[in-house]
Amino acid sequence: MPNQKTKIEVTRETILGEIANKYPDSAKIMLEYGLHCVGCFANQFDTVEQGAMIHGLSDEELDEMIFRVNESINSPANLE
Repeated sequence: MPNQKTKIEVTRETILGEIANKYPDSAKIMLEYGLHCVGCFANQFDTVEQGAMIHGLSDEELDEMIFRVNESINSPANLE
């Protein structure tokens, strides 16, 4: 049986810095939505939702961004 990694799930409560440090491609996605806090000192304690609120994202934009981040970090290349 092949060695499979556990699927990662980013939620609104996930700390921004955890995602950005482990998955740099996710930071690129978040930057596309204006979440520049992925490179800020606050990313060590702000959640994805807090960052989105600070930067004026709508609930729809936040959900779309989280979906795209999860899709990226759970791609076959990242799970191998």
